[in-house]
Amino acid sequence: MKKDGIRFNVTYLFGITMVSALGGLLFGYDLVVIGGAKEFYELVYGLSDPAIKGWAVSSCIVGCIIGAMSVGKPADVFGRKKLLSLSALLFFVSAIGSGYAPTFNQFVLYRLLGGIGMGIASTLSPMYIAEVSPASMRGRFVSLNQMTIVIGILLAQLVNYLIMCSHPVPEGVSGVALMGTWLGKTGWRWMFAAESIPALAFFMLMFFVPRSPRWLCRVEKSDEAKAVMEKIGGEQYASESLISINETLENTHHLNEFAEMLKPKMLKIMFLGIGIAVFSQWCGINVIFNYAHDIFKAAGYGVNAVLFNLVVVGLTNFLFTFVAVAVVDRLGRKKLFLFGAVSLGISFSLVGLCFHMQSQGIHVLILVLLSIACFASSIGPISWVLISEIFPNRIRGVATSIAVLSMWIANFVLAYTFPSMNAYLGADKTFWIYSGICFIGAVFIIKCVPETKGKTLEQIEKELVD
Repeated sequence: MKKDGIRFNVTYLFGITMVSALGGLLFGYDLVVIGGAKEFYELVYGLSDPAIKGWAVSSCIVGCIIGAMSVGKPADVFGRKKLLSLSALLFFVSAIGSGYAPTFNQFVLYRLLGGIGMGIASTLSPMYIAEVSPASMRGRFVSLNQMTIVIGILLAQLVNYLIMCSHPVPEGVSGVALMGTWLGKTGWRWMFAAESIPALAFFMLMFFVPRSPRWLCRVEKSDEAKAVMEKIGGEQYASESLISINETLENTHHLNEFAEMLKPKMLKIMFLGIGIAVFSQWCGINVIFNYAHDIFKAAGYGVNAVLFNLVVVGLTNFLFTFVAVAVVDRLGRKKLFLFGAVSLGISFSLVGLCFHMQSQGIHVLILVLLSIACFASSIGPISWVLISEIFPNRIRGVATSIAVLSMWIANFVLAYTFPSMNAYLGADKTFWIYSGICFIGAVFIIKCVPETKGKTLEQIEKELVD
């Protein structure tokens, strides 16, 4: 592809982007696979208290918090590539361990390990992609990370459904009787263990991915950085990019990132990133993935129908993410983000109304699919794009880590509180609360979120800092 006289090696860019974005696929799989297994492991481990059920789902989010909290400085010291490889190993161990775990405590331990991998991958995959992508196509390439997340979500839902179809639950079997079925004894364990295959592929393929040129400049390896940039866009592109990158890194090779972030202008950018991250979770969409069984059962669906509906949800999520990938570099980040906040607020209001009126049936599924479509075409990918773009080169590793840490703390709060909110407030009021948060988020987007389309990371830095 040729842009402004520079011919980019799009095939090479797409290849290294998709390999690093496998972290997103595993993140998506690990995040929602538990939704299909939930009804079975709760019986096997004897979980009945809403708070313990919430802990089973949200334990991996605690791992995400640990991973995101601890990866920032190491990413700036050791580079993005090595730590992405580490996340692949953690995903592999978690997949095998979660499928094996004979006790609930062991199950939680392995879910925590997988969560640490999720925290690392969700921080570094979009960061790495943003650092290797040219400005004119960065939105599309970073959005591919969200695409792999939704592929991972869809893959988990398909695996769960196919395992269910291989040994379907007889009509009328529910509760403790499910423990006597193949799914109750063994099948749900394979839902987790299947993740080991893409995890191993991610680890092996990372050997063929170059180190980030912006990180290489940061550690004073400009010759290697230039070689990577030349492979992406040729000698002219490499030379111009290196000049711009090194200007933003001037006199910062021994910088104290935490002290730098305490400066007023940097704090403003940090709060912006944290606000984007928290809103992307508190908009409420992940309760549909994490607690789909509860939502669809409340809408009148049985066990087999619930898992089929999960596949439909995954397909909707996958297809509408293409919308964001197609238009993010044309329409821009801010318009899509605002559209997502308003449309999701409206759809959640209607979902809450259905539960309030005790109205069950396919129209609830349609409204849930509408919510997924709104999120997938806007908030889902755009939040990752913005977080990967807005932080200055000199603090990007630590700052992105803090933003993603905030995201996973928000996700934990969401996942942990939903069972209790659903039990004590009811599904109607719970979804109305999420709707209100979406409308508040729309005001935040209008007032605070900048437009970053078509600008280099260095141009964005100058506009936000200077």
